[in-house]
Amino acid sequence: MSLQWTAVATFLYVEVFFVLLLCIPFISPKRWNKIFKSRLIQTIALYGNTSFMVAIAILVFLLIDAFREVRKYSVTEKVDLTNNPTAIEHIHMKLFRAQRNEYIAGFALLLCLLLRRLATLLSQQATLMASNEAFKKQAEGASNAAKKYMEDNELLQEKLRDAGVEVPEGGKKGAGPQEENKNLKEEVKTLKEELTTTKKALQKSDSDVRAMKSQAENLTVEYDRLLEEHSKLLASSDKKSD
Repeated sequence: MSLQWTAVATFLYVEVFFVLLLCIPFISPKRWNKIFKSRLIQTIALYGNTSFMVAIAILVFLLIDAFREVRKYSVTEKVDLTNNPTAIEHIHMKLFRAQRNEYIAGFALLLCLLLRRLATLLSQQATLMASNEAFKKQAEGASNAAKKYMEDNELLQEKLRDAGVEVPEGGKKGAGPQEENKNLKEEVKTLKEELTTTKKALQKSDSDVRAMKSQAENLTVEYDRLLEEHSKLLASSDKKSD
């Protein structure tokens, strides 16, 4: 394997490691969000977009080059080489290497996009979870305040009745507390609606993350299978060479 393809294969192994690391279930999205917002990661992220685009361009170029090599050495069916077994072995070896490089470049490109998307989804999920908790606390606080105000209002009316003061049930005197109670109830209702919307968004984000994790696991299994086929083909090629 040449130096450039050794570098691409190493990059692929690093990508597989980070994808598996992001798929670890016991590390919460909040923890990942704290890691992503750390000073070191933020410093790397300043140049991350440019580096990502450069990496994508290099991988696309290598994938096209590998595809060209596969087409170049796929001539065994078009050219009669039955009288030259050495040439057949040489072409098969070149074709195998071209196909291997094509798989490596393709998987590296796919995992690069997948890794970026997975990190974005984890950050979004952590943000939604924080918003959900904030809305929940705000709704609970407003609900508790409304209940306390209503209890105080009832207690005050009870004391006024005990003192022999007539307490109006409606009209102008009772309009103030009733209007405030109504406003508090509307605020609680609005906060509950916002909480429901946030929960739905969080559930959608959870579904997206689970789908990405499942896709990453399937890609890892497929990559292991291709590595096993690669080992078998390499062993078969070595036996033929001997």
